[in-house]
Amino acid sequence: MRKPGYLGELEQMVLLAVLQLNDQAYGTSVLRELEQRVQRAVSRGALFVTLDRLEEKGMLTSRLGDPTPRRGGRPKRYLIVTPAGVAALRRSRTAWLKLWDGLDSVFE
Repeated sequence: MRKPGYLGELEQMVLLAVLQLNDQAYGTSVLRELEQRVQRAVSRGALFVTLDRLEEKGMLTSRLGDPTPRRGGRPKRYLIVTPAGVAALRRSRTAWLKLWDGLDSVFE
């Protein structure tokens, strides 16, 4: 089995936003969450490419909600972080904390 790689910055942010949104995570809500929490504007195209890549890596899955007239009869694609996604975030967090360790004086 291949050793899991590190997540990119946007991949981490997207997975964390999906976790924050819990059962209300879908494309537009993730974009809003990123803008509100970290003041990061992400294009819809970049977000959906990232979502597809995370799904291919097995770190994210999705389910379709019910179609609504407001959406022209189309369903929302709700996003769910998989256990593999949580594990990848845990590895990334551990790596970042190790790199930050001992640097408090630099940022005071």
